[in-house]
Amino acid sequence: MSATDPGKLDRIVAEARRAAAKRERGYRERALKIYPWICGRCAREFTRANVRELTVHHRDHNHDNNPPDGSNWELLCVYCHDNEHQRQLEAAGGAGGSAAGRVSTYSPFADLKERLARKRPAK
Repeated sequence: MSATDPGKLDRIVAEARRAAAKRERGYRERALKIYPWICGRCAREFTRANVRELTVHHRDHNHDNNPPDGSNWELLCVYCHDNEHQRQLEAAGGAGGSAAGRVSTYSPFADLKERLARKRPAK
């Protein structure tokens, strides 16, 4: 900040206030005001210190569907939120990965009877 432009600080503060007001209108902030800070799945409780780990999950998976009453939202911790989206992917058949659609032919206990017989001491 230079002494030649004393209004620069005023502009920075005004912009910060506008940005805060815009975020305040965002669905995350609205959801945090409507609902208690508790994960809807695992019931973990959150405080100001760790509220960043609490996410807003859209029940219909449409991020543009943000009704003012919050009926399309639920608060989930980051772990439950990731799990929910992974379950959705798997249900849709998009489990991903290179092993998708392949069946294992390995049978770890195929020769178990023989191995146990070898380990038994002779009587």
